[in-house]
Amino acid sequence: MQIETLKVFCDLVESRSFSQAAVRNFITQSAVSQQIRNLEARFETPLLIRNGRSIEPTEAGQVLYQAAREILDRYDRMQAEMKSAGQEISGSLRVSTIYSVGLYEMSNAMKTFMKRYPKVNLRVDFNRPNRVYEECLSGAVDLGVVTYPKPRRGLEIIPLPADRLTLICSPEHPLARRRQIDLRKIDGENFVAFERGTGSGRAIAQILNQNGVKVRVVMEFDNIETIKRSVEIGTGISIVPLLSVQREVQAGTLVQLQFKGRKFYRTLGALVRSNRPILPAAQKFIELLQHPRWRAADAEG
Repeated sequence: MQIETLKVFCDLVESRSFSQAAVRNFITQSAVSQQIRNLEARFETPLLIRNGRSIEPTEAGQVLYQAAREILDRYDRMQAEMKSAGQEISGSLRVSTIYSVGLYEMSNAMKTFMKRYPKVNLRVDFNRPNRVYEECLSGAVDLGVVTYPKPRRGLEIIPLPADRLTLICSPEHPLARRRQIDLRKIDGENFVAFERGTGSGRAIAQILNQNGVKVRVVMEFDNIETIKRSVEIGTGISIVPLLSVQREVQAGTLVQLQFKGRKFYRTLGALVRSNRPILPAAQKFIELLQHPRWRAADAEG
């Protein structure tokens, strides 16, 4: 049994898709099916449950997946350690994060990383927060990056520089003439909020409650892009990470206001498995995320 076969099996379990497993391994779907049949014949037991398009590992399949993932992770670490001994960072790095972090918080670090370490195959997947935690715990990815990180058994949180929060409004809004604003002055304003179940939604609601501010929530969304578009057309004001609105502020479609005498932040953290050593490539990526140079936009505020 070759290590490539174990990788195909793990990719299939993680993606729940024969086509995705085929793409990840540069083979055909029929080749994926053949390798799975070979594994089931070797272990003399079904490894997958197929219900239409749904694919789930059997109990035996889950045992094989966990063991195979450990073998593949150790193999990747061995390759990385051997090459890093020659001062060359290479191999693969799998990162899972939420959309807004990948687009705004990580973009500069990703570009710099790919230039410095061209022999590392960097793959970044965008997922909902719960999925990021799940993929880190299962070993499907080497690194996760989330907002408002919460402790989870089996995971270590590495703090990253926080992103400053700012108030935004449309250029036609009465508040647009100001550069700063007392948080209490937005009491009663129409407000475009993050959904209550999101980390940002809970954190911003807590900031408002702690300062005795009651806004009129007119819309709730689960992503920054939709919030920005809603504020642009005058639906209401909002509070978002500073880095996420630099392009719109420069274009004049949004106005940002700093909070007078106060600073509020969206915390960030990198997630790694607590029982595994951090791969050299992952360590270099974390170091870039921690570097103050990629926080230039925040420093300007």
